[in-house]
Amino acid sequence: MSQKKQLSIKSKTEELSKLVNWFNGDEFDIEIAIDKFKQAEKLAEEIEQDLLSLKNEVRQIQQKFDGSVQ
Repeated sequence: MSQKKQLSIKSKTEELSKLVNWFNGDEFDIEIAIDKFKQAEKLAEEIEQDLLSLKNEVRQIQQKFDGSVQ
């Protein structure tokens, strides 16, 4: 797992958490909620894609390892 990808996922997750907390906070404003929701949705999709990419990377490494053990 590349450190750059890991940091990217970590920072995206932290940003998503801040957005979610905004919805529960005192600063909630219905007029900007749609924009915040769209930002959160986009971040969640990016995180999901990043994790899927990492999962595929791990599978490839595992397959190489399994092939070399036999």
